[in-house]
Formats: sequence, C-alpha cells, structure tokens
Amino acid sequence: MTAVDYGADAVYCGGKAFGMRSAPRNLSIDDFTQGARYAHERGARVYVTLNILPRNNEVTAIERYIEQLRGTGVDALIVTDIGVLMMARRIAPELELHVSTQAGVTNYAAANALYELGARRVVLAREMDLQAVRDIRANIPDDLDIETFVHGSMCMAFSGRCLISNYLTGRDGNHGECAQPCRWKYSLVEEKRPGQVFPIEETAQGTYLFNSQDMNMMEHLDDLIDSGATSLKIEGRSKSAYYVAAMTNAYKSAVNEYMVQRGFEDAEGNELKPFLDRVIRVGEQAMEDAARPDSITLHADEAFAGMPNWDSAVDEGELSNRQARRTGLERQAEYAEDAGWKHAGVHPAPPVELPDWLREEPGKVAHRDYSTGFYYPQQKVTQNTDRSAYFRDWLVVGEALEWTPEDGGRLTIMSRNKIEPGQLVEILLPGEAPLQYIVPAEGLRDADGEPVALINHPAHVFSLPMPVEVPVNAALRSRTKRPTLKAE
Repeated sequence: MTAVDYGADAVYCGGKAFGMRSAPRNLSIDDFTQGARYAHERGARVYVTLNILPRNNEVTAIERYIEQLRGTGVDALIVTDIGVLMMARRIAPELELHVSTQAGVTNYAAANALYELGARRVVLAREMDLQAVRDIRANIPDDLDIETFVHGSMCMAFSGRCLISNYLTGRDGNHGECAQPCRWKYSLVEEKRPGQVFPIEETAQGTYLFNSQDMNMMEHLDDLIDSGATSLKIEGRSKSAYYVAAMTNAYKSAVNEYMVQRGFEDAEGNELKPFLDRVIRVGEQAMEDAARPDSITLHADEAFAGMPNWDSAVDEGELSNRQARRTGLERQAEYAEDAGWKHAGVHPAPPVELPDWLREEPGKVAHRDYSTGFYYPQQKVTQNTDRSAYFRDWLVVGEALEWTPEDGGRLTIMSRNKIEPGQLVEILLPGEAPLQYIVPAEGLRDADGEPVALINHPAHVFSLPMPVEVPVNAALRSRTKRPTLKAE
C-alpha cells in the first residue's frame, strides 16, 4: 500500500512460499487479493515472485500455488526456472511472465529465447553495463520489456546465485533463506598457527571481504532510461515502510523530471509526445560515414532532426561534477564504432537536472556505501572492506495517524523517537519534496490532550500543531545527529 501511495507503477512481492524472501510475514493468498484490488483501484499493478530454483519435491506444490494465484487478480509472475515458466504459461495463461534477474540474462539471444517461451519481460542480470543494455534493447522485439535494478542492496554473487549461505549455515539462498554470510567479517588463520588471526587486508579491523556496496542510480536515471530500460526496480529486501515510501517517492519524482525535461510530458503529467523505445537503427551510409576515422558525425533518421550537436548540448563544467560522465565528443567517438544503431535518447539531449532534494533522498534511508553498480565499466561496484553496518543519518520519529483542521491544524502521530521543540522534522508527502517543519515551543500534547514539554515515549500517541494537511501513515523523520547550539 505504501509503495502504491508514493507513486509505484507496480509492486513486486513474495508469498508464503517459492519466493526469494522466506520471511514469515510474506503475503498470503488473501493478502494478494486485497493488494491487487488496492493497486488496481489506483492504476498500479502487482507482481508475485515465484523465482526460487525448485527441487523435484516442490514441483507439484508450485503447480497448486500457481492455480491459487490465478484467482487473486495479480498481474504477473516473476520466475527463474524454465520449467516453472512453462508450467505457469499452461496453468495461468492470463498472467504475464517476467524472468527474474536470478536467470542471469546477459545477452539478446537469451532474451529472445525467453520471449519465444512466453516471457513478457526480462529482469536483466545486475552485472550489465549500459552499453550491454542498449545492445539488448536494439535486438529484441518491441513488446519485450527490459527491467533493470536502480537502487538497493547488491549481492556479491552473480545475479544472486550463491551457495555460501547453504554451505556455512544450511540456509539456502536460492530458496529465499540467505543468512547473508557475505556481510560477515572474515580474517585469515594459518594452519600451523591456530588461534592467530590475520586481517586479509592490512587494517586493524579485518575486512568484510564480500560485503558489496549498495546501488544508487538516482543521479544517472537519464542514462539508464535512455539505454532502453522499460521498468526500474527498487530492491527492498526486509526494508521498512518508510524506506519504501522514501525511495519510491524519490525515484518516481526523478522519472517525472526526466519525462518533463525530455519533452514527453508537461508539468501536470499530460502527454506531449509518445514515450517510445528510442533505439533506432541507422542506414548503411550512416554506418560507413560513422566508421570513417576522420568522422565523428552519425547520420540517422528524422528522429534527430533539429536536435543540437552533442558537444554544444552538454555543459562540460556540469559533466565534471557528475560521476562516470564523459564529454559529448568522447561519446560520439564511441558510438561511431558501434554496430549500426543509435539510441536517440542518450544524446544530443542534455543530462536531466534533478533538484537538490532528490539527490539527497538516498542518503536519508539506511544504506551501505553507494555505487552505480556495473553500469559504468570505468567505475564498478566494489565491497565495503571496513564495515557491514548501515549508515543511518536519519531516523523515523513518528507516523501520522490523523490530521484535523481545528485550531489551525493539528496532527496526531504515533511516536517512534524523541521529538522536542526547535527540532527540524521532515514529513514525507507523496509526489513532492518533504515538508520541513520546526517543532514549536508550545502546543505538544499527549493522547489525553494534556500539554507536554517534549515527545519522549516511543509507541505512544501524541499530537502537535500542523498548519499543513498531512496524509495518514506519512513518516516523520529527523537527523540522528543534530547540531547543538551553545550560548555563553
């Protein structure tokens, strides 16, 4: 519900079995029915993960499970195993079939083969760079969607195919039970010196050898969408409703910025021109011209008419401040060597400029060190070698229960952490920047309406003055370390 409320076009979620998240709080069949109804009423869709690597003794149960899912109203199944894909196609032909990243699709031949087997969408392997995504988009049917990860935790193993957890703990990562041993701290012990521990790297803390950085593509969404991605996937393993709200709202707002700045929509979301796949093939003459060593000019069809030269469309000073960006001239040279196609969205369109609040949002949820994954070959994801803990610069201090207009506006909240006068609190609002609010010196009340000096009891009901309407369930957050003022 939170994902939909904060702008998700679709939600992917796991059931009680056969998904890659085995937590007991996963959704029941009734939950899927209610969730699908809630999403459809608001123009969103629901996809169910059915993406384990099943064993022989699970095949019959999976068949029964697919039959149950047919009646829930969900829109698609996300599968890994080809046998499960064919089974779902036979049992529930009305459901779309999406191929999980666990399948490790890294080329257009695999994507086309899965399309022939009935797949409507492929979630590409996380190890793909942007050029590989473009190549796949240019060589698959127009009605085969590409989904790529855009934010969240990354697994050290190839597309999540890992045996370490099973080997060390007996918990099968390929059945959703991963103990995440890649996040543990490892050191080296020499056989003839038992008990003498050596850090694998020369640090006092040892090293988290397999502890991958998280992905954050917020400031590079334009490159990712321009590469031909149809759907952007936010990873949400064991995350809170606050995380879902913050990241969904941020990326949805960033996509809206892209659509407006590229001229597909106006500021109100009205379509100005169709948003189509923008991989276009160039003619033979264009290929010959592009291949000439003294030429960096690519000729294409009328899709480029009236567009400025790449170099003149890009501010070099701006590019110098953006990770993994190259100049327009370098990009032209790269594409001149390409195999006969151009992606019209990459350039000559200039980079999409995001407001500061969007660039800051990924830092306001719990996260490890960020990277851009494998999308840019010159700067690939690495591991955090000195810690596995999350960075938590912001925390949730309350959740909105009710807003009333009486007395100039009052917000009733369920408290989660301390709130005191003078504190800066941000309130998450769907589709816009967070509302910044300074807690007033007076007007805080407890559940009985009695005045209080501060809010300092978690899981209790309080209220505070609030002149702006706040939706139910909106999160209130604040910095974990606030600057202090000293007066002489």
